[in-house]
Amino acid sequence: MSDLGLYSVKAVLILDNEGKRLFSSYYDPPHQQARDSIASGNDLASQSLEEQRAFEKGLFSKTNKQNSDVIIYDSNVVVYKQVVDVIIYVVGSVEENEAMLYQVVVGLRDALEILLKHSVDKRTILENYDLVALAIDEAVDCGIILEVDPVIISSRVSRAPVNEAPSLNNIDLSEQGVKNMFSFARGKLAERLRQQFS
Repeated sequence: MSDLGLYSVKAVLILDNEGKRLFSSYYDPPHQQARDSIASGNDLASQSLEEQRAFEKGLFSKTNKQNSDVIIYDSNVVVYKQVVDVIIYVVGSVEENEAMLYQVVVGLRDALEILLKHSVDKRTILENYDLVALAIDEAVDCGIILEVDPVIISSRVSRAPVNEAPSLNNIDLSEQGVKNMFSFARGKLAERLRQQFS
């Protein structure tokens, strides 16, 4: 039995239906650099770009048109989900718990469906690359699994607020809107009066 640790994920990849990289994040745990790279020579993060692309190409050719969700490839456990024309991969070492890695890939898929309004495809991922990268960073950081709940992941990722200048078009002039405005003003006036006489 190997030592349990926080660094469970070696890589998170998103490839299109032709095996081309849309997103990749390789993680290298700081305490394992010397020990594992010397012992096994199978450290994904320290590979060159060409070696990483060869790994991705081989992984895609092995998983393309398969029905399983978990495979062992190149001495790694790979868990993946295909959505429309993209495949989301989570790669871990052979000693890792594949059920835990499976929860990560399902959480990422569901979080992306929430964030991208059920339109997880190549075009939408490229157009919303910032949201995809933030969602993956919220789920996995430096190889450590932080969150698998898609609702929590998607709630932590949001677009920057659009700063609209106030105008007559933005004011709610309905009866309820006017009541809300007066109750807000009354509360602010009462707060100011309390501050003056305190």
